[in-house]
Amino acid sequence: MNPVLRKQVLSQALLLCRAPACSQLTAWGGVAQTQERRYRGSRTEGIGRWRHLLSREAPKKKKDKHQMQSITAPTSVAYGTLNVNVSGYDMTVVEHYAQYIHNLCNRLGISVAESYALPTQSTEVMLMQESGTKMYVDSLLKTHKRVIQLSSLKATLCPVLMDVLVKNQPEGVNLSVKEHTEADFLARFKARPELEGLVAQIGQ
Repeated sequence: MNPVLRKQVLSQALLLCRAPACSQLTAWGGVAQTQERRYRGSRTEGIGRWRHLLSREAPKKKKDKHQMQSITAPTSVAYGTLNVNVSGYDMTVVEHYAQYIHNLCNRLGISVAESYALPTQSTEVMLMQESGTKMYVDSLLKTHKRVIQLSSLKATLCPVLMDVLVKNQPEGVNLSVKEHTEADFLARFKARPELEGLVAQIGQ
C-alpha cells in the first residue's frame, strides 16, 4: 500500500474516532455537520400531564335531607301505605326473608314504595347469682328489623299475600303489617340528644 495513501486513511480513521455519535458520515468517513438537538433547550415541566385532557366534571351536590313521602290514603278497593315489618335475632335470616317478600310483591304486581332497615336494638339479658343479690350480664341479644313499604295494595290480593307470607315465614322471625304513620318515619333515624340540646340552646 502506498505510504501516502496509508497515512491519509489513518488520519481519516482518527477523525472518525473523535467525531460525536450524532454526526453523519460521508462515503469516505468524512465528518459532516448534523442538526443540533433542539429538545435540550426546551422546557420539560409539562411532560406527563394528562388531567387537562379530561373534560371537567360538574361539582357534586350535597345530599338533601331525607324527607317523608306523602302517605297514600286508603280507598274502597285498596289499602293505603302499609308497612310489612320483619324482625329477628339472626340478621341473615331476616335479610333473606325481607328479600323474599320484596321479590314476591314484584311478581304479584304489588307496588313497593320503599325497603329499608331500622336501627338495630340491643337487649341485655341479666342473671342473678344463686347466693347473692348482684346481677351480671349473661348475654346480649341484637334485634334486626327490616321494613317493606307497600302502596295501594288491593283488598282482594291482600289475603293471598298474607297467606303466602305466613306459610313461608322462617322460625325465629316476627312478621307484622300495619299502616304507615309519621312515627314510623321518625323511627328510621337514631336519636341524637346532645345535638338536639345544642340546637335548643342556640334557638333560645
